[in-house]
Amino acid sequence: QVQLVESGGGLVQPGGSLRLSCGASGFTFSSYRMTWVRQAPGKGLEGVSDINGAGSTYYADSVKGRFTISRDNAKNTLYLQMNSLKPEDTALYYCARRKDGAYDYWGQGTQVTVSS
Repeated sequence: QVQLVESGGGLVQPGGSLRLSCGASGFTFSSYRMTWVRQAPGKGLEGVSDINGAGSTYYADSVKGRFTISRDNAKNTLYLQMNSLKPEDTALYYCARRKDGAYDYWGQGTQVTVSS
């Protein structure tokens, strides 16, 4: 049974940092591209960043230079280091598994709120 469990969200001031984690189980983690997706209040889903099993990464323009995605295949864990956070980064952040170009499994999400 595939499970994805996010953690690490919270309330942070503008300019601050957070590190999100996503623990994966029930599949061969290293074989899949993994993605962080967010949904801001009243807005649609936005793909923030993803990484393949070998470490090749993609970032949305909105987070490039501020966020860093990484993975530890030995620990079956995906990370998102978020620096220089802005109020517009406020959202529910999900990790998702990608398969054949689609997101086939999602975690429950972790809330990130950037506010003074």
